[in-house]
Amino acid sequence: MTFTNAQRRSSTQRALPFRAGACGLLVGLLAALGPVSAAPAPGVPVASFAQSAAVAVDPAKQVPAEVAVAGIDFKRGDGGAGKLVLRFDGEGAAPDLRTEGGTVIVNVGNASLPASLQKPLNVTDFATPVQRIDANQGSKGTQIVLSTQGAFEPLAYQTGRDYIVEIVPRAEAAPGRAVGGTAANTVAATGQAAAAASQGDTRAYRGRPVTFNFQDVPVRTVLQLIAELSDLNIVASDNVTGNVTLRLINVPWDQALDIVLQAKSLDKRRSGNVVWVAPQAEIAKFEQDIANARIALEESAEMVTKYIPISYGSAEDIAKLLTDESKNSQGGGGGQGASSRGFLSSRGSLSFDRRTNTLLVIDIPGRVDEIQRLVDELDKPVDQVVIESRIVIANESFARDLGARFGVRGVKDRVIGSGSIDANHGLIESAADAEPGDLLKWGANSLNNDFSIRNLNPGSIAFTILGNTIDWDLELQALQQEQRGEVVSNPRVVTSNQREAVIRQGREIGYLTVTGGQSNNVPTVQFKEALLELKVTPTITADGRVFLNLAVKKDEIADMTEIVGFGEIPNLAKREITTAVLIEDGQTVVIGGVYEFSDRNSVSKVPFLGDLPILGNLFKTKGRSKAKAELLIFVTPRVLRVAPRSY
Repeated sequence: MTFTNAQRRSSTQRALPFRAGACGLLVGLLAALGPVSAAPAPGVPVASFAQSAAVAVDPAKQVPAEVAVAGIDFKRGDGGAGKLVLRFDGEGAAPDLRTEGGTVIVNVGNASLPASLQKPLNVTDFATPVQRIDANQGSKGTQIVLSTQGAFEPLAYQTGRDYIVEIVPRAEAAPGRAVGGTAANTVAATGQAAAAASQGDTRAYRGRPVTFNFQDVPVRTVLQLIAELSDLNIVASDNVTGNVTLRLINVPWDQALDIVLQAKSLDKRRSGNVVWVAPQAEIAKFEQDIANARIALEESAEMVTKYIPISYGSAEDIAKLLTDESKNSQGGGGGQGASSRGFLSSRGSLSFDRRTNTLLVIDIPGRVDEIQRLVDELDKPVDQVVIESRIVIANESFARDLGARFGVRGVKDRVIGSGSIDANHGLIESAADAEPGDLLKWGANSLNNDFSIRNLNPGSIAFTILGNTIDWDLELQALQQEQRGEVVSNPRVVTSNQREAVIRQGREIGYLTVTGGQSNNVPTVQFKEALLELKVTPTITADGRVFLNLAVKKDEIADMTEIVGFGEIPNLAKREITTAVLIEDGQTVVIGGVYEFSDRNSVSKVPFLGDLPILGNLFKTKGRSKAKAELLIFVTPRVLRVAPRSY
């Protein structure tokens, strides 16, 4: 059966409005294969059905027969949904569902409730939105009240004598779905629709909202009505049969179509403005037949051979990509890999020649063309990256020392006094050869205190006072030293995208080691490397930035350790950083740095004498030193775009 727009425009309206049931809705009866219209709300199409479509109205059939509730059951469904099952003892029950705030009310006007079932049920332990169920018998029939907590979406459907209401928890209303103030979207669906809702289906429906109230109406009639409202051409398979009962309020028409299809285990395939509706098994069989026909065509198609040269990549790597397996059977000029998986058909094969960097494809024409298209997409030049690094080492030091040296020499009869015993001996020896008026010879050891300043030669001023028996010596020393230095290393390397590059500069320092026993020592020369090294692997991102995995190292000789009898061993000062960083193209960033600062004060003095006021300065030396060292490492990547050459 096909429902078209032309049929919609040419059909005549044959609707008979009347009051029916406790809902008080305006309902109409649909003539055979004809559209039905009811009194709609402004802007919202409404279709209401009290019974299935018929040509004439039978008043005796307008009032459903009296039934009784045979059982009330509650259980936890998928996704934490609460499921209420009302079981009737006969056919013809007409339940009506509505929501009022956090309460869901089910009214069954033509059903009675036995006294044994008129009791409240506490269902909090089921951990669903439903907290309590109250079943009551009133003057207008049976009423079931479900008290809920939290946000939820009610789903209802009727299968045989069972009427099932599912309360599905949800975080927020799905886009495109309108919820009425006093009536929620109550849908008739199978267990498949309820499971989809419980899993949090967030598909956005964009159709115009409609309101349906169907009571046991043929599915084909519902499809015809949806075709009228959506301006779609719907083609229904001959196997689309059966009736459906559902109530939808302000639901998009495309969602309503999906619900009807799910309720009857149907599926659809759309081509342009035409929708084909058929049972799921029939559509699956149709698509499987198409796939089988395609496979059979491939099995009988003629094989072709094509050579595909590779310009920028590796034929071996591309062969492994196109086939799950690729084996190298020739060690020198070429290799061969064959597989029935990947992009090849069951009869196809793919080989590669390493010497000429060429692919050999044997397959049906369609697969060969597909492989050629893939190779054209993959075999492209990759961009390159220039990585420039700067290693800056800055040193600054300051030292200041002030000191004094004081000495007394005296000779009185047989007593000699000076700075040390050695000085006394020098005085005795010089006194034996001295002429009257000669200055006795004496050395630095004659000083009473001697504070050396950093083993350097500081500036000094010396005073000597000569007497007949006692000579006084005084020497003032002062030293101030300032040093500033800066070392800049600038390694630079160019590499392709995602290819590691390494650049090194430096030297090897040799030194001797001795192996063997006490009587048989064998000298061996070993080497230490003092290198400047940059190792980097760049990755160009899709947005044009550069991700760098890099390691920077700079070693230099700090000093030498001397081993008596064997020579000196070099000691290295090592500076190294290993990191990963994301940088903009052409941007310079500091990827690491070390800052050192030292400040020292020192005093050397003679105990007690150095603590005397004023005179104590002759018996002590003060020193102060400051040193700063700073290490900074800069990195700048620049992308070199490589465009394919046009011939």
